[in-house]
Amino acid sequence: MSRSVVRGMVALLLLAAAAQAPRNSWAADRKPNIVFILADDLGYTDVACYGSRYYETPNIDRLAAQGLKFTDGYSCGPNCQPTRAALMSGQYGPRTGVYTVGSIDRFDWKSRPLRPVDNAQGLPLEKVTIAQALKSAGYATGMFGKWHLGQQGDYHPRRRGFDEAIVSMGQHFEFTTSPKVTYPDGTYLADFLTDKAVDFITRHKAEPFFLYLPHFGVHAPYQAKKALIEKFAAKPAAGGHHDPTYAAMLASVDESVGRVVKTLDELGLSDETLVIFSSDNGGVGGYAREGIGKAGAVTDNAPLRGGKGMLYEGGIRVPYLFRWPGKIPAGTVCDRSINSVDLYPTLVALAGGKVAEDYPLDGTSYVSLLTSGGQGTWDREDLYWHFPGYLGAGKGSWRTTPVGVIRSGDWKLMEFFETGKLELYNKRNDVGEKIDLAASLPERVKELHAKMLAWRKQIHAPMPTPNPK
Repeated sequence: MSRSVVRGMVALLLLAAAAQAPRNSWAADRKPNIVFILADDLGYTDVACYGSRYYETPNIDRLAAQGLKFTDGYSCGPNCQPTRAALMSGQYGPRTGVYTVGSIDRFDWKSRPLRPVDNAQGLPLEKVTIAQALKSAGYATGMFGKWHLGQQGDYHPRRRGFDEAIVSMGQHFEFTTSPKVTYPDGTYLADFLTDKAVDFITRHKAEPFFLYLPHFGVHAPYQAKKALIEKFAAKPAAGGHHDPTYAAMLASVDESVGRVVKTLDELGLSDETLVIFSSDNGGVGGYAREGIGKAGAVTDNAPLRGGKGMLYEGGIRVPYLFRWPGKIPAGTVCDRSINSVDLYPTLVALAGGKVAEDYPLDGTSYVSLLTSGGQGTWDREDLYWHFPGYLGAGKGSWRTTPVGVIRSGDWKLMEFFETGKLELYNKRNDVGEKIDLAASLPERVKELHAKMLAWRKQIHAPMPTPNPK
């Protein structure tokens, strides 16, 4: 057989293989752009594609329709700061020292049996952020919004791997920024941040970029554009969702998502860009059912139990959506459990980056789940939470006391450190955590508690100590 014939047969075989290759496979030699949009205090069911019949989120819903929706996505903490630390560092709280927001004296722990573990109020400078990892992999990096990991001196995101960074939180109108940026009177923060994000994408369209857009919406204070408030004021409440100002704030976050995606489409970048949308913790609501009457509920996470500041599902289960046309199958759903710490290794893997051998990551890349529409194999086993502090809800009332949690398969075990009480829930059969199975399944409790204790020992998790009073 002549060489030309052999070459021809090889070429035909390669063409046939290419024709049969799955359209949604990922070409490892290409660096995708990455856009990560993070909402603040957005509850699991606040998005229409996760159940809301009052709030309107057509652009966020479109991410689900065009990509992959995780039903069991989790934040690493029940409030803002620990989740952001985990997202940026790829590490659990015991490694970063970031467990909650502010100092331990934010709430009156001295009236309780335990002294909380001291909390780091900034991400330690020795931590390698995801921005630094992606920058080393050749990415332009930009961040616009709520940082919440320290912004003075070397803690500012501009010195933590972001080429460009504008930090703002605290107000939705008449807001301040770091560094100081001027803007027209009446500007709404979500619109301002989106303007900066769109400009960043446009300027970096010819190179791989990582855009982190952590909105301050829908966090208090509850402020929104008048026309949107009026729109929702005329709409009947549904399923515990009822506040027109909150709905208007969410509509502005949704509009931001739409503008970012539209920019990618118009620039011809959509097929080269992974868009991620999530929240830093559960919504502010669901407290009345727990007998907590002064926690300032503005939404409801039902059927999930509890809300922000709690380690029940309403406080830590959040929307997680991924869009990447041609790589992630459209309209797919995955029920595997993922956590904030898993994002770092996932993005590094997609970027072809490297992590130093002496820098431990607590998460696992879920690239195989993304490119298979949630059907691929994944070796992630258990998820852990370690919250060695208190979160109050008014005088003498508490959203949570110190607690540890493990999610293992369909099972979730909670250990409350003040009393040693253990609660066991089956997350497939009881998403609302109404039936504590600890008494009826002691062997399962023993198994999961042993895993939790082993994990705490392995990661050197500090425990709260007796209150000396």
